[in-house]
Amino acid sequence: MQRFIVACRLFWYALFGAPSAESAERLLLPQTPEPPAPEDKPSAPPKPAASKRSEALTLLAALQREARFVDFVMESLDAYSDEQIGAAARDVHRGCRTVLQRMFDVQPVREEPEGTSIKVPAGFDQGLVRLSGQVAGEPPFRGSLQHAGWKAGKCELPTWTGEPHVQTVIAPAEVEVT
Repeated sequence: MQRFIVACRLFWYALFGAPSAESAERLLLPQTPEPPAPEDKPSAPPKPAASKRSEALTLLAALQREARFVDFVMESLDAYSDEQIGAAARDVHRGCRTVLQRMFDVQPVREEPEGTSIKVPAGFDQGLVRLSGQVAGEPPFRGSLQHAGWKAGKCELPTWTGEPHVQTVIAPAEVEVT
């Protein structure tokens, strides 16, 4: 009986207007279920963009903070004696070495002592070995190790979290209050 009532209603809807006919078509034609509407979740407020700082500046700041590297390099050494420069260089060297070891775990590329006679085989990696001197012909080459090279065992620079207006500051000005 219910189908008969629906059919009568649809007949009249079709006779009396297009909107009614369209409604009738929607009722009669098979419909695919519509996907559920996405729930409106309250969106989190956008995070402020993190300040960008060059990793090179982060490293330079660490070398300055722990070894006074920039102070040493930027100061004119003309007024100092070799002994004074040597004493200052010892402290700068020690601090720089500490920073490099902590952040990069610097290691030699080759383990042989410098001056050792070594053989460089055919197909050697030019990223690991650079030939100098009288290089002629095809490998293998024989020569004296002039420098063992350096490689990083890791690269762990600290993440900088400062404000954008100080992202280029290597070391802040220091003021001693009296």
